[in-house]
Amino acid sequence: MDAFALAVGLVFNAETLITIFLAAVFGLFVGAIPGLTATMATALLVPVTFYMAPIPAIAAIISCTAMAITAGDLPGTLLRIPGTPASAAYVEDSYRLAQNGKAGLAIGIGVVGSVLGGLFGFLFLLFTAPMLAKAALGFSSFEYFWLAVLGLSCAALISSGGLVKGALALLLGLFIAQVGMDPLTATPRFTFGNIELMGGISFIPIMIGMFAVSEVMRAGRRAMAEVPQINLKNPFEGTLGALWKYRKNQVRGSIIGSLLGALPGVGGDLAAWITYSLAKRTSKEPEKFGKGHPEGLVEAGATNNAALSASWIPAMVFGIPGDAVTAIAVGVLVMKGLDPGPTLMTLHPENFYAVMIVFAIANILMLPLGWVAAKSARWIFEVPRALLNAAILLFCIVGSYSINNSMFGVWLMLGAGIVAYVLEARMIAIAPIILGIVLGPLVETNFTTSMMIADGNLLGFFGRPVAAVFGVVTLLIWSVAIFRTVRGLVKHQENPGSVNQLPS
Repeated sequence: MDAFALAVGLVFNAETLITIFLAAVFGLFVGAIPGLTATMATALLVPVTFYMAPIPAIAAIISCTAMAITAGDLPGTLLRIPGTPASAAYVEDSYRLAQNGKAGLAIGIGVVGSVLGGLFGFLFLLFTAPMLAKAALGFSSFEYFWLAVLGLSCAALISSGGLVKGALALLLGLFIAQVGMDPLTATPRFTFGNIELMGGISFIPIMIGMFAVSEVMRAGRRAMAEVPQINLKNPFEGTLGALWKYRKNQVRGSIIGSLLGALPGVGGDLAAWITYSLAKRTSKEPEKFGKGHPEGLVEAGATNNAALSASWIPAMVFGIPGDAVTAIAVGVLVMKGLDPGPTLMTLHPENFYAVMIVFAIANILMLPLGWVAAKSARWIFEVPRALLNAAILLFCIVGSYSINNSMFGVWLMLGAGIVAYVLEARMIAIAPIILGIVLGPLVETNFTTSMMIADGNLLGFFGRPVAAVFGVVTLLIWSVAIFRTVRGLVKHQENPGSVNQLPS
């Protein structure tokens, strides 16, 4: 309690509270702009933290990230341009809700659900951090490999184009992730002598291009955005009713997000895909998913921020970043002399609890700032689409250029936009490509490490209890999906006149 009292004093002062508010507003602004990401917002804040005390510096990172990830749902809802890879999992539902005149409900579920999920993740982090970090540290490359494959499987299985097209998109993403230097032998792969490709292809320009640029190409020079002209007098109207109706999804998404977020390298992106897939599999109305159904939106939205909070468990307690954002935060902690690791809990527990309090404040701030953002978001409907497209393209170029301060990122973005435009015209989902790029290095590194540990014996992937469970579940999911697809094709060949017997 003495450490907690010291933490309260570190947080509840003018400098820290003003920093939290300003960073939250900045994160809200960046996250709501199509083409700019939460990771980018966090990276832009790092130079500013040079001039801050340790707690305000880390508070700026936390509040900016939490707000930017939540605000990333706004362009997804209004323009079908997700702000994060996680929001790509449910962007079709949120966008269709807006198309059906329920933009306020979609935004409200995203904001309020994220607040509840984030607070659950905060409590989870506060009480179980040491225990969960110790458990996660016991995970080997075998467990991480199966967990990543499970997430990739979910992306392929729930894609709108069906299993075959989803698997094709996933393989394309995994191929893009192979470009660059081999992590073990440092041998160039698919670089064709290009120095820019030696470091691999960053997923942020690809994500911006495939979602934002392709949307601009589809929109063309239409006079206005094809969204209902709605005056959101009450942006959260119907939100509490929807959250109560799908309260089981809210609780389950928060729990799963907290558990998966605690694993290094997993983060909210993979967790959101898994819970959205789980919501669809267990729903009484799975056929409504992707057509404006709030059930998956509730579960994946809760997962997103719960995983964000829980991802700080390995970062704070063991110094192992859980995702790109916590990797930046670990760098800030080291820069400020607060070396993350077991000594942080023993020598400076007040700093750990101060970070926890900042989490709670940042999540509570989401409600008023999210309401303001939802209230202001309707003005985007009144902007001529040609001007809006020009602004989106400008931000996309700036965002892609700022990753490595190179025009190569801009060319990648434009090329990815053209590819996505062609693929979507043929009903091939784009989201599995992004997830393949993000998780490809994780799958490859853990696979090669596991093969060396097992001496080339594939049975080694089932040699540990947790890895065996993950492996069996993943193989069962693929077996059932393939069986259903083959059975649907056989039935369709026997009765080609029946549209209902086509494989889903």
